[in-house]
Amino acid sequence: MEIVETAIPDVKLLTPRKFGDHRGFFVETYNRKVLEGIGFTKEFVQDNHSLSAPAGTIRGLHFQLEPYAQDKLVRVVKGAILDVAVDLRRGSPTFGQHVSARLDAETGRQILVPAGFAHGFVTLEPDTEVIYKVTNFYAPSHDRGLLWNDPDLGIEWPVSAEDAVLSDKDKVQPRLRDLPDTF
Repeated sequence: MEIVETAIPDVKLLTPRKFGDHRGFFVETYNRKVLEGIGFTKEFVQDNHSLSAPAGTIRGLHFQLEPYAQDKLVRVVKGAILDVAVDLRRGSPTFGQHVSARLDAETGRQILVPAGFAHGFVTLEPDTEVIYKVTNFYAPSHDRGLLWNDPDLGIEWPVSAEDAVLSDKDKVQPRLRDLPDTF
């Protein structure tokens, strides 16, 4: 598995090796020893799977507060997304900064997003399916969000606000400057 640091070193891109032949392909999508080799020793406790029918669907930017904060390992099994992670750790030198990466079913590239980050994505193709592992269970009382198109974040989304497909919840999330200290 190839592992690459992003502009925010705590966020990693992982590209598993794909072995293909006339029957199809085989790929190892998760290996605990590989992650331990980069210092990630937490246990994943839940897998989530989303389908976004229209291209331009925004999911995020989401996070959970402590003690239910989640690390995420995200991959696409059908279609493609632009995946975004925003650093919400107040003491971090990269607080308020973000990284983004294209993830798609063809390459199998994954992103490891640590706790302390808001996470979200936009679908680039119709009927995109995303699977992600998390290190903590969903806790509705600790579920929070950040406005996906907060101008202070400077995220270059490939969809306009008028064309984005959003949940009612994601349309009204607070801006970064209005968030209380979260991490």
